[in-house]
Amino acid sequence: MTSDGIQAAVAKYFAATRAMDLNAWLGCFAENAVSYDPVGGPPLHGHAALHQFFLGIAGVFTKVGLTEDHVFINGNRAAVKFTGRGSGKNGREVVFEGIDVFEFNDQGTIQTFWGYWNPAAMLAKLNR
Repeated sequence: MTSDGIQAAVAKYFAATRAMDLNAWLGCFAENAVSYDPVGGPPLHGHAALHQFFLGIAGVFTKVGLTEDHVFINGNRAAVKFTGRGSGKNGREVVFEGIDVFEFNDQGTIQTFWGYWNPAAMLAKLNR
């Protein structure tokens, strides 16, 4: 992939999060993708596991999305510092940050994903 192709794929991923569009988000991943989100947790293998992850996160929000603050591309990988913003179903607002690392395959979809963020801290802020 070219740097422009990776930039476009990253933008598509983050746009899908902001739209809370499960199908568009899943379409960013290869069928056999592996996601370590968050890093340190058990890996998620394939679309079925990613689908459940998305529903779990989206399930506590009326609106949530990530914005790519800085994108760094090297080869078929990109590291992205992001800011997340969400409105919980309880009416509370939350802002959180992290770094996502993407490895893309030749088809332009995410083959491996690493999410460096702390969902427990984000949920704690949301439930204060």
